[in-house]
Amino acid sequence: MVMALCSRHFLNSLKRTYYVSSRGLTMTTPNHQKLLEDIEKNPYYEKYSARIAALQKTSPEEFMQRVEQQQSTKEREKKTKFGSVDTRQFSSVLNPKSAIDKGAQAAEKKLDDIFKTELVMDKDASEIQSIWEEYHKNKEVLSATIPGDLYTIIQKNMKEYPTFLFPLPRSQGYEFIMCQSYGHTVHFTPLLAYQVHKENAPECLTTVHYTELKDKGIVLMRGEYDKNVLTAQEAQCLANQFQMYYSNKDTRKQLLLETFTKSPDTFKHMDLVSELENITLV
Repeated sequence: MVMALCSRHFLNSLKRTYYVSSRGLTMTTPNHQKLLEDIEKNPYYEKYSARIAALQKTSPEEFMQRVEQQQSTKEREKKTKFGSVDTRQFSSVLNPKSAIDKGAQAAEKKLDDIFKTELVMDKDASEIQSIWEEYHKNKEVLSATIPGDLYTIIQKNMKEYPTFLFPLPRSQGYEFIMCQSYGHTVHFTPLLAYQVHKENAPECLTTVHYTELKDKGIVLMRGEYDKNVLTAQEAQCLANQFQMYYSNKDTRKQLLLETFTKSPDTFKHMDLVSELENITLV
């Protein structure tokens, strides 16, 4: 699977407060007002402010319940060298058994919907890979050709670990993006957006694995991303991390998958950042 390695521009400190925004609301208690002030300090607030404002307008009570839930999480924060961070909040807020509701509702996409499969049935794997790459050459999407045996491993892990997190380098530090796997599709959603909108959170990247040609030894992947949220390089970074964690090629990454899913109380999100900072191509 050929992908360009994501950019490694990192800051010396990490500033994140994963809460929703408060503009336009009148609060009745000083505690609520303080919560909303903290929310607006979120470095990614502006990016999602319009969508957050919509929730405020349509469901103000639900909005405040979620704000208060985030405050309860914040009170459990632990001190680390990176600042005040709750090492449990990123796993405990996501229930792998229920987080894939949106994916479960989506019908699996077919290769024939975007590609004339019958035209390559007489081609071998290398020829199909070249055609697939040429087909996407001038399109603003991600594409890759994955060996069939490798995808068997990836899909097994997708089923066993359907929900996970990836750190995405930003100029402000890191933004965490959650992924949810269902079938042969992987949905990527900003953690902040998920905490506000739950299963209705908008996706920033969706990758689909097409298995129609697996008998030729390959699986074709195509990823479409929201250009208002991600650059092409950032989308590629997320796809790279997904491949590295779900391909069973690194025991440390495999352990993090297991810990996040099976022992969330011991999961430390900064381990993901450390893995990204020390990433190498094998």
